[in-house]
Amino acid sequence: MKLARPNVGHPRIVFAGCQALIEGDGDDAGLVAALRARGLHARWLAWDDPATERADLVILRATWDYTERLDEFLAWTRRVPNLLNAPDVVAWNSDKSYMADLAEAGVPIVPSRFFAPGQPVRIPSGEVVVKPAVGAGSVGAQRFVSAAAARAHAGELQSAGRTVLVQPYDPRIEVGETALVFLAGEQSHAFTKGPLLPPPGASAAMDESGTYAEESLQPADPDFELWDIGYLALRAAAERLGISTADFLYARVDVIGGRDDPHVLELELVEPSLGWRQLDDEARGLAQRMFALGVESALDRRGLGPLAHRGPQS
Repeated sequence: MKLARPNVGHPRIVFAGCQALIEGDGDDAGLVAALRARGLHARWLAWDDPATERADLVILRATWDYTERLDEFLAWTRRVPNLLNAPDVVAWNSDKSYMADLAEAGVPIVPSRFFAPGQPVRIPSGEVVVKPAVGAGSVGAQRFVSAAAARAHAGELQSAGRTVLVQPYDPRIEVGETALVFLAGEQSHAFTKGPLLPPPGASAAMDESGTYAEESLQPADPDFELWDIGYLALRAAAERLGISTADFLYARVDVIGGRDDPHVLELELVEPSLGWRQLDDEARGLAQRMFALGVESALDRRGLGPLAHRGPQS
């Protein structure tokens, strides 16, 4: 039997995880079906599987060990033919010094100071959070009331070649932070995250894989003032990178505080959890369709849409 249109392209799409959790923690379980409903076919692979470099499009979703292999990971992002989010985005956002860029652009952020290896670490008065500037899943992040203990932890991170981020501990985090999810640059949904860091002197409880701290999540319906802060952060990032906000297939802006004084805690553009499980079935279906449409649009911009003619195949 002859195919009616043998030159129709079927893009090879990969969701990238890590060896410890190739398909992530299960939150993204519906994405393969959401893409299939649009005629797109995807599979999961660990990011360091050589097969990822033969894909037409790779979508970062659960590459949660990249912080321990950053140089290798960033080199890989440049080898992959088409990556979402893009390599320049990943390189900028994988180091939390991007917060200084947001602040310069006028985004209200949690005050953040950075200390490279070898630099004296200045600890402000009061309770503080000390964490590596390159990190994920709250690994290496701790709270301190003792300046000496905070300085010692910072020294350990610096001795390991890590730049240190020091922030004042904002007690509003006790009521949780609001995670604002954007898809293709547009507002999608939100959820709240309970405080991740335990009291000073304790360590966060990690999941069985050891790749991220366990979280307590709940659905949320934030005030528009919080969404405005999210859009402000997203626009600042896009302008800094010279792209459109629509070029971010996904983004998550973590905010603390309410409508009267919200501050950005983090802008996640590499592989954030998107909180699909916090949505009811109908809302999740609509949001994941929005995600699939973003993938479809990204393929079309690259000439890789499912109806793109590839020409003769060798």
